[in-house]
Amino acid sequence: MHVRRATDRDVAPIREVAKRSWTTDYPDIVTRETAEEAVDDWYAPERLAAELRDSRTLVLVADDGGLRGFVHATWNVTDREGYILRLYVDPDHRREGVGRTLLDRTTTELVDAGVDRINAMVLSANEPGRQFYEGFGFEHADERQTTVGGRSYPESRYVFDRDGD
Repeated sequence: MHVRRATDRDVAPIREVAKRSWTTDYPDIVTRETAEEAVDDWYAPERLAAELRDSRTLVLVADDGGLRGFVHATWNVTDREGYILRLYVDPDHRREGVGRTLLDRTTTELVDAGVDRINAMVLSANEPGRQFYEGFGFEHADERQTTVGGRSYPESRYVFDRDGD
């Protein structure tokens, strides 16, 4: 599996992985229509294409002849904080190390960019996602609201301090 920076040709596969992840991970709270709305909102083709060119945004994909997962992160040099906004692995390729590989690479790139604290966001209803970050030493910091398809949902923020603070 090869992890690389996303390009314009990855926009459609990223959107598909996000949509498949939403419908798999949140069957009780997210309908197919809501998942499509969320993907259209967060990953509209023109918006995602602009993110790919932003100098403080990192979009990586795991590719082995097909897109297996992706991560979307950003950082603030002044505050020395990074933010993993989304990390999705195609449901058919989970438990293969894709998430771990993406998280390791993202952490390395954020640290290389001068980040000391990494925040990771995950909907609070996503127990496997929360366990994933906890398994890598991220600690639950707080819970906020986020909007998906016009509805508000609790989102947990996890934090990893590089220096252990």
